[in-house]
Amino acid sequence: QIDKYLYAMRLSDETLLDVMARFRREMKNGLSRDFNPTAVVKMLPTFVRSIPDGSEKGDFIALDLGGSYFRILRVKVSHEKKQTVQMESEIYNTPEDIMHGSGTRLFDHVAECLGDFMEKQQIKDKKLPVGFTFSFPCRQSKLDEGILITWTKRFKASGVEGADVVRLLNKAIKKRGDYDADIMAVVNDTVGTMMTCGFDDQRCEVGLIIGTGTNACYMEEMRHIDLVEGDEGRMCINTEWGAFGDDGSLEDIRTEFDREIDRGSLNPGKQLFEKMVSGLYMGELVRLILVKMAKEGLLFEGRITPELLTKGKFETKHVSAIEKSKEGLNKAKEILTRLGVEPSHEDCIAVQHVCTIVSFRSANLVASTLGAILNQLRDNKGVGRLRTTVGVDGSLYKMHPQYARRLHKTTRRLVPDSEVRFLLSESGSGKGAAMVTAVAYRLSEQHRLIDETLAEFKLTHEQLLQVKKRMRAEMEAGLKKKTHETAKVKMLPTFVRSTPDGTENGDFLALDLGGTNFRVLLVKIRSGKRRTVEMHNKIYAIPIEVMQGTGEELFDHIVTCISDFLDYMGIKGARLPLGFTFSFPCKQTSLDAGILLNWTKGFKATDCEGEDVVYLLREGIKRREEFDLDVVAVVNDTVGTMMTCAYEDPNCEIGLIVGTGSNACYMEEMRNIEMVDGEQGRMCVNTEWGAFGDNGCLDDIRTIYDKAVDDYSLNAGKQRYEKMISGMYLGEIVRNILIDFTKRGFLFRGQISETLKTRHIFETKFLSQIERRNSWRALLAPLLERILVSVRASVAKMPGASVEDVSLHVHGGKWVGRGCLVWPMAVGPPSPTALVSFRSFSRIMHQTVKDLAPNCDVTFLLSEDGSGKGAALITAVGCRLREAEQ
Repeated sequence: QIDKYLYAMRLSDETLLDVMARFRREMKNGLSRDFNPTAVVKMLPTFVRSIPDGSEKGDFIALDLGGSYFRILRVKVSHEKKQTVQMESEIYNTPEDIMHGSGTRLFDHVAECLGDFMEKQQIKDKKLPVGFTFSFPCRQSKLDEGILITWTKRFKASGVEGADVVRLLNKAIKKRGDYDADIMAVVNDTVGTMMTCGFDDQRCEVGLIIGTGTNACYMEEMRHIDLVEGDEGRMCINTEWGAFGDDGSLEDIRTEFDREIDRGSLNPGKQLFEKMVSGLYMGELVRLILVKMAKEGLLFEGRITPELLTKGKFETKHVSAIEKSKEGLNKAKEILTRLGVEPSHEDCIAVQHVCTIVSFRSANLVASTLGAILNQLRDNKGVGRLRTTVGVDGSLYKMHPQYARRLHKTTRRLVPDSEVRFLLSESGSGKGAAMVTAVAYRLSEQHRLIDETLAEFKLTHEQLLQVKKRMRAEMEAGLKKKTHETAKVKMLPTFVRSTPDGTENGDFLALDLGGTNFRVLLVKIRSGKRRTVEMHNKIYAIPIEVMQGTGEELFDHIVTCISDFLDYMGIKGARLPLGFTFSFPCKQTSLDAGILLNWTKGFKATDCEGEDVVYLLREGIKRREEFDLDVVAVVNDTVGTMMTCAYEDPNCEIGLIVGTGSNACYMEEMRNIEMVDGEQGRMCVNTEWGAFGDNGCLDDIRTIYDKAVDDYSLNAGKQRYEKMISGMYLGEIVRNILIDFTKRGFLFRGQISETLKTRHIFETKFLSQIERRNSWRALLAPLLERILVSVRASVAKMPGASVEDVSLHVHGGKWVGRGCLVWPMAVGPPSPTALVSFRSFSRIMHQTVKDLAPNCDVTFLLSEDGSGKGAALITAVGCRLREAEQ
């Protein structure tokens, strides 16, 4: 009979799954910038970005305001052998007249209680970090701010809604003047619960309160939170799910009793879901049902007493007592007798059944909204089966004898693909507020030390001007005959005297050697009205044992690759002109002769340094005895890049590489190149600026991480500038920073993995992947992002300073009358590089050049075809000039 009477309160799984889908839609609306203003489930960002990691320590105060009692705790977190938490607390009453009075009175009361507590603890002279659990809907833009949206749970203090509760509390404390407090965090009780449980179980990522009120929070992906800038990592979202249904979305399952409860509440039309499930209203719901049933003669033989008609006389604790399995019926008789209804045994059974239906509905509805959160977490992680922990607190969950079991069972039934552990918060949300504060304190201290460390990478405008000045001095030393031998920036003449003029024509071979991959290209250049360049190429690997073996082995391997390519293209019989892009420092005596000064980029082949690489190549071709080639030019990849871009834009006169290595070349006036006879015309100079700083002139801006990378490199003390900025070393710089930060406890709980100890394991391509914000977990991402931003900004600015100086040198500093200069910016094609992969590298570098050379109009042109095409163009230019001479 009662089942039939309360049929609307017995919800099927189909209905619960429908409620779950509705709540998921409400969550999505609340997270969206467009729909949040009208969404009833507000999904408030809390600015709590991390659960405890076990390294927190310190002495903290926690305030917990959320009901008729106000609790203050002192929480000491220490690390002796293991992390331990000591807590001392005091409970203060919050009288009804203060809850319903002015906001000033309420916060004066809180400040008075805090003063009393600090007096008892003898800590009034200390300024301890304070965490404030404020269990009402607040909008936050930072961790230590909370703008109250609306009061709930019988609170109605005036002048607080729309105000920052942290500011109000600080004002009350300041007014007293007898102590000081550093309020570092304001958190919801739900967040406090999650953090309390997260201290014990780091899998905990949901907080759930089912007590006087109800609410939930969980760790959401930043990319889904439109209201907060940034896509990387996670942030705790306070759902404020008590307002679910305020827009009418639950009308089909609300009963006449729910509507009557709402009409008699302090906030009609608001918190409708909370009024259907929470402890503040459950006893009253049962009372209303009992009154109606008695009026209809279904209970107590129709007797209705003044006590039964009195609001609040039947409390939620009575529901819990009546539902106890053994003594429940006796408790029912006792409670009903106090209400004066003289119940029969059948009446007691019926009332127990009413209580069961009402509390069961509550557990079922909470399970359905919790299920929506669990599905969101599972989808966020992209896993088939979710394993997670839900931290739970609240009097209804703790005190009701059947509630927890029913909630667990229904949740697992509704979300079968989630393995959920429910963890009871033993210490309440106050400890959680202290843990949020401890995490905030740890992170702020870490951030301070991290910022201090990374500050060395953030070069000032004045420092960059100094770099520019020093580079200019080094360039001049390299160009002069007297100082050339001792100069570190070698300023090598390339004997390339002209950029393409558009008349180049023919088929050319090009070789491109500069890293672990080697390219052979056939380049067909056609002049005329419709200039075209057709390219065919094949990439060959150069094994490490060949890179570091003998010179003969290296050049035999190169010739084998050329032979394979000629076979592949069917052109072995033709004696084609060849251009050799050789991306290592060479001293050239002519266009087709280059003496290798020293290997870089991991190459160590013996019997090559001091030798003409064109001669070594020709000897390798002779040994092969299969084909012959006309080696016209040996060029640096930087020169090849300049030539490639100059073919597209005749104004191009500087080449820049920022890839595995880094270098620049430019067209210099012959009168300034003392190493080559003649004063007429211009010649391309290969700066070999990677060695800038090898004389110690950059030591004031080299960090301990740059020095560590250099010390363990194959050529310690050489190519120092290149090691500070190029793709080959960036990952290694970051790896050294990560190791240092781990040693200092900022990362990975201080545990350095064997993998992280491996040199070059952290590749430069990882940096670009991380910067694209798609691959790092929440805890690590923000820190890595800050490291990368600092390193990248430094790396991007330094070539800017050097390029600006090279460009000033192009025309002896006479810029203003020049008009527009076009500078190509290119990256060696075989490997991911700083310039192409870092989304803001080029932007920072362009801006730095603009800042350091404000009177210059500079265009950066990306070399799409790499330096191989440039070698072919130099060969074409060389052939054109050779024919003209003949």
